[in-house]
Amino acid sequence: MEFPKRVYTSDEVRKAKELIDKGHKHDLTVEGSQSFKQKAEDALQLVKTAGHYDFLRTYIRQIVEIDGLTQLRNADAIIWANKYTVENPVDAASVFIQKANIMKEYLELKHYYSGEAEKRSVEKRIEFLETLGRKSADKEIIVECETSETLARGVTGLLRVQPVFLYRSSLA
Repeated sequence: MEFPKRVYTSDEVRKAKELIDKGHKHDLTVEGSQSFKQKAEDALQLVKTAGHYDFLRTYIRQIVEIDGLTQLRNADAIIWANKYTVENPVDAASVFIQKANIMKEYLELKHYYSGEAEKRSVEKRIEFLETLGRKSADKEIIVECETSETLARGVTGLLRVQPVFLYRSSLA
């Protein structure tokens, strides 16, 4: 059985979930300018360092550069990301994991777009940053993980009031 091209209808979602439950992994690709691809690959290397690459490619098939808002395209299992999202590899890697977690919840038919869902996705991002910080030997990466984790924890507190999206690179 082949993974559905789109994951939109109930049949497509069911089929995708069945395949994932059987161990399907996407051949994750990156599409965009040379600069974008290099920066995205740097972020993917950090995802591998943290041991989360299989999780990412279970739920995401492609990362595509766009000139717009970074977002998960659930129906395509694709992350649309802008050049600012990949500027910082630690942030980019954690955004990719956060979006993969949202895709996971989408396929599990959880309520994936509420404030509570956003809180869960930020918690997954924090978990990733903690793991990357422990597993990395690069002091700059460790410091960046701690900084990003502190920011993410602040956002988690804000989620009690209203849903927000954590894109540190776009706060500049």
